[in-house]
This record gives sequence, structure tokens and C-alpha cells, in this order.
Amino acid sequence: MEQTLLQHYAQMIDHTNLHADATSADMQKLCQEACEYHFRMVAINQVQSATCAKFLKDSDVHVGAAIAFPLGQTSIASKVFETKDAIKNGADEIDYVINLTKDKEHDYAYLKNEMQQIVTCCKEAGVICKVIFENCYLTDEEKIALCHIAKEVQPDFIKTSTGFGTGGATVEDVALMVAHVGDKVKVKAAGGIRNAESFLAMIQAGAQRIGTSSGIAIMEELQNKS
Repeated sequence: MEQTLLQHYAQMIDHTNLHADATSADMQKLCQEACEYHFRMVAINQVQSATCAKFLKDSDVHVGAAIAFPLGQTSIASKVFETKDAIKNGADEIDYVINLTKDKEHDYAYLKNEMQQIVTCCKEAGVICKVIFENCYLTDEEKIALCHIAKEVQPDFIKTSTGFGTGGATVEDVALMVAHVGDKVKVKAAGGIRNAESFLAMIQAGAQRIGTSSGIAIMEELQNKS
């Protein structure tokens, strides 16, 4: 596979370590790997924002803080505070989890308000915002309703999964999300993407960012493709 295409693929990867017991040494390793492979971002728990910002201060790798992760079951005010705190501590991308209870209750006014408040925080700070749906718990109708809200509010990305639910990204979900946001919002696939075949399938379906803890293995597999 030609080098320019490999570089393009590397820039689509959010290199991930969201383990509850991840240490500062683990974060340093994650950041070093992201720099070495030229990944777009490190995806980390919010509390690690300052640590990773320090490790990445002289690089072009972004610091991506996960907000209300992985359940999304905190108030809008809590999510806004957590977002602002992450940005203050050096995060320049935010991945927040929606309130799944409100989606199952079809309280779309609440979800729109939640999305608007967090997206506004990010836009005011010049920070990328991604909205995590956690599709494994949702019907297609509920996913589509969220897409319509996102199309109106316009976060930078909508995202399939946390990787901590009962299921991860699927090609069908990526295609569904792309179809219903069009060119207004990009789609990030995450959860269970561990090899080159699944990585390329998500991209073929329309994903423009991939969250994975297997980025190095994927890049090495791609490198070895003829």
C-alpha cells in the first residue's frame, strides 16, 4: 500500500486507551505511539486531559477527552462543566455520550438542548465535538432521530459507540448515520474495530474517523498489504 494512503489512514485513527486503571505511564506510551504513527488523536478519559496535553505539547496529535463516559447518565450541567474543564486542561477534541434514557423515552427536545449546549462550548473554544450515540441500545428510528438533531445542531462528528456497551460499530450503522446526516456532519466508527478488514469496511461505509485501541496492529497490517 502506498505511503500517502497509509498516512491518510493513520490520520483517521483516534488512538484509544479508556481503561479505568490506565496510569500516567500508560498515557505517556499512548501519546508516544500516536506521535510515532501520526495518528490524529489520543482518546482518553477526561481526567487524563492535562497529562496527555503535556506529553503532546510539541506534536500535532490532538487530545480527545471522553465526557460522561461511558454511560452518558449525568445532567447537562455536569456534561457542560466536564467539557469546559477538559478544554481548560488541554483537550482539543470532545467525545460526549448522549443521555440514553432520554433517547429511549424519545425526549428529543432534551437531547437537542444537551447537544446544543455542549457543541456551543466546543465551538466557542475552537474544539472539535463528537456525539456518541451508543447504537447497540437504540432502534433504527431512535438513531435516525438523533441524526436529524445532529444535522440541525451540527457537531463535527456523530459516533457509533463507546466500545463499552453490548455492541460496537457496524457497517450498517455507519451507512445509516451517513445517509441521515449527509455532508452536514461526519461519522466516527468506534467499538470492536481490531483489524484492517473492519477498518477499511467502516471507511467504505462512510466513516471519516475511526476510534480503536488496535491502531498499531491495523497500520502494520495495512503496511503489509501488497
